[in-house]
Amino acid sequence: MNKFNMADMLGHLGSVLASVMFVWAIIQQYFPYNVRNFFEKYSQRFLTLLYPYIQITFNEFTGERFKRSEAYSAIETYLGKTTSMQAKRLKADVIKNNTQPLSLSMDDHEEVADDFNGVKVYWSSGKNILKTQSFSFYPTTDEKRYYKLSFHKRHREMILGEYLQHVLKEGRDIKVKTRMRKLYTNNGSQWSHVVFEHPASFQTLAMDPVMKQEIIDDLTTFSNGEEFYNRIGRAWKRGYLLYGPPGTGKSTMIAAMANFLCYDIYDLELTAVKDNTELRRLLIETSSKSIIVIEDIDCSMDLTGQRKKEVKEEEEESDPKKPMKPPENEGKTSKVTLSGLLNFVDGLWSACGGDRLIVFTTNHVEKLDPALIRRGRMDKHIELSYCGFEAFKVLAKNYLCIQTHDLFERISELLGEVEMTPADVAENLMPKTSPPDTERCLKSLVGALEAAKAEAERKKLEEEEEKKKELVAVKTGEVKVANMVENGEVKVANSVENGSNGSV
Repeated sequence: MNKFNMADMLGHLGSVLASVMFVWAIIQQYFPYNVRNFFEKYSQRFLTLLYPYIQITFNEFTGERFKRSEAYSAIETYLGKTTSMQAKRLKADVIKNNTQPLSLSMDDHEEVADDFNGVKVYWSSGKNILKTQSFSFYPTTDEKRYYKLSFHKRHREMILGEYLQHVLKEGRDIKVKTRMRKLYTNNGSQWSHVVFEHPASFQTLAMDPVMKQEIIDDLTTFSNGEEFYNRIGRAWKRGYLLYGPPGTGKSTMIAAMANFLCYDIYDLELTAVKDNTELRRLLIETSSKSIIVIEDIDCSMDLTGQRKKEVKEEEEESDPKKPMKPPENEGKTSKVTLSGLLNFVDGLWSACGGDRLIVFTTNHVEKLDPALIRRGRMDKHIELSYCGFEAFKVLAKNYLCIQTHDLFERISELLGEVEMTPADVAENLMPKTSPPDTERCLKSLVGALEAAKAEAERKKLEEEEEKKKELVAVKTGEVKVANMVENGEVKVANSVENGSNGSV
């Protein structure tokens, strides 16, 4: 009996729904817009009373320029990382990344649940097909995808505040860590890029471990310092000056910094920039979480003595007899000035964006204008010098996979006496056979260090000999001058005596 009653109820409900759908179709087809709007308005209010869930739709594309929504992208990344184990249907895309070769996301019309502070919410994905090109040999559809968030209305305040902020922040952080990072270079006022795949890391970087840890701590503090920089009223940026002889690892240091922070690199070529306006345009187009690099800045443009240039020109004009010198920058189109570069590093335009490092490298720090490298512009100065024993041990571990050897003591003594760059040490440790002959490589390094020591001693002896010769020449010159003075005094005395005798 109960079964028959249930069947009758379902049949009656079906007929009611069919009648409602029929009436709604008639309203949609024949009633004017105002009447349809009235029915939609009050039907939505009626359904709200019965349906306690709220829905928020995040479309893939928004705005007049048809730009992909940052919120949609962050949600896609968040759901792919946190809820990919729940969904039964997933979409996979290959990405060029060592830690995560596949990027997973929910397939269309799939639903998953997420839990936040004990509150359960539901995410579903879908798409709207707007139009189809039916007269094409290769018909395509214009699809607009979206994510829909559903939650109970009693959790409205928490979901719209804490939860959505959590989703967007986590999505952006995951995207930064798993993204395919890029190396940019400029051609005039335009950036072009390639995939950044440099393998350098702080673990393989040959330098003093204390200094290495200091740099790691500084980078970590900076990357987590958005709130601190906002509180003190400074732009969220930091300047690094890397200086030292060629071959000491300045470029490798930059690559290690980028890999450690998961930042992009913008390699700025100043000689290709036409003027200060173009320089500002390039700065504006850089993204956050990036490192802006100007390598060999002392060679990129004339930044030395610019404050004295006008004085020199006035001196040359005051002396018309001096021949006119051709201009130093003749043939160069770049008109970037020191003032423009200072504004780029630490002026008003430097605050256009955040979470960026600005790195200068140079082999001759003494040639740079003090205003360019002062604290506040180049906040941290890092000297990358010749190879020490601790740096050598890192290279030995990288190249030969060893941590100790009988020749280490001799190498330590020689490195304390000889100046050799990490690049030269690494070249001597480079295996020449397969499998590598550790003994041969270490003996090659010892031989190179002893040869460098002998050469340094020879140059030192030559310098001492030159100094002795100069000292002897000076003393000989003093004796000659003394003899000349003495002879001159004798001659003068004789002349005076002869003159007096003649007068008598």
